[in-house]
Amino acid sequence: MEPIQWLCEQHPFLTYQCFSIPFAFLFYILAKQGCLSLTYRYLFLASGGCILAIVTMGVYSLLLFISTVIFVLLVCSLSPERVHPWVFGLQMGWQTFWHLLIQYREYYLNEPTDSRLLLSMSSLMLLTQRVTSVSMDLQDGGRVTLMTQCRVFLPLISYALNFTALLGGPLSSFDQFVYFVEQTTISPPPQPLSVISYKGFQVLSLEWARNYLTRLLRDNASSLSVSNNVLTDVLWIWGLAVVLRIRYYSHWKISECLNNAAGLGFRGMVREDNPNWSGLSDGDLWTTEMSCQVSEFARRWNGTTATWLRRLVFQRCKTAPLVMTFGFSIWWHGIHLGQFVGFLLWAAAVRADYQIHKYLKPKLTSTRRRLVRTCLCWLNTQMVMACVVIAIELRSTSSLKILGLTYTGVFPLLNVLFIFICNHLIILEQLLSYLQNRIPC
Repeated sequence: MEPIQWLCEQHPFLTYQCFSIPFAFLFYILAKQGCLSLTYRYLFLASGGCILAIVTMGVYSLLLFISTVIFVLLVCSLSPERVHPWVFGLQMGWQTFWHLLIQYREYYLNEPTDSRLLLSMSSLMLLTQRVTSVSMDLQDGGRVTLMTQCRVFLPLISYALNFTALLGGPLSSFDQFVYFVEQTTISPPPQPLSVISYKGFQVLSLEWARNYLTRLLRDNASSLSVSNNVLTDVLWIWGLAVVLRIRYYSHWKISECLNNAAGLGFRGMVREDNPNWSGLSDGDLWTTEMSCQVSEFARRWNGTTATWLRRLVFQRCKTAPLVMTFGFSIWWHGIHLGQFVGFLLWAAAVRADYQIHKYLKPKLTSTRRRLVRTCLCWLNTQMVMACVVIAIELRSTSSLKILGLTYTGVFPLLNVLFIFICNHLIILEQLLSYLQNRIPC
């Protein structure tokens, strides 16, 4: 019982997802053998989500149930072009109310927040992704074939409360979900046991690495406040950010396992004996961490959420879409001070990244210079993201104090400074070019 107790204490999300995998695999087996009709397949996924919500969140599961009922009523009662503003406004208003209530309890009343409420808020944020994804499909004239039929209620409820995506995503479109449920009996994907085992081993490896790094950081934390070695302090902060990011990679990977166990995420056969199960993924550690640009890291980190933000905000805003996208991220995550600072620094770093590479790329012609640029850009990306992750995760002023005391916060500020430098250099070059063309030889 000790390993199970340790897992529950260290990572409750991971525990709940692990215990859900056998039920997802049971759904796969029953659907593949034709034991479940289409209606019962939807009911299996929806009832599984309701049970999981009640068991893990208790009374706070009502937050999800109320949102789902309102969402279904809006979709069924409004015209397609009017659904999105109402769904978006009511869902974000409901989510913001609970975020502000949590802050009131934490900062004004100094009361600890119930872990079940925090879990329900995380699931409510994921539910916001799903319901707005459907409303955008309707507004954009997408397919969403079941919307005009009487049996719309069950597919929508099943999509909103599907237990494979309730706690951890990743986000899939409503059409993808409906196609999967309809086709899983007709043309089922290959048995996912091998990919579940492989990804499960990856989760164990990530958790072991996170636990080891956590002990290492804890053993060296006492020297952080008294050390005069800036490099040591910066490395400690970078290690802390790596530990925080590994927790996300572990959570995303177990969520992939859960979806794969039900048959979701299959993208066809790479070779005859090699199925591709990468159809639903929020990020891969190696691919994301090897990003040499902050903008590249932003696209790869939490991939389905990044795609959702691009569609919801970036592509719809005509004025300052980058700032508006990161600004909405602050709102969606809960409007804590650390999140406010972290996301704005991230936006500034992405903007600086565009400017720097646009200015430097034509000038770096030799292989050696390009290699040096790649290494320096990777280091810059790692340190900027270390600051961003710590500010967002720790949320309060304590995170900002840590970044200031260790001088790690200098890295994103340098990126902001580079924006002004690059802009002035570009203006200067244009002015010199203009003068050369105007002055005769």
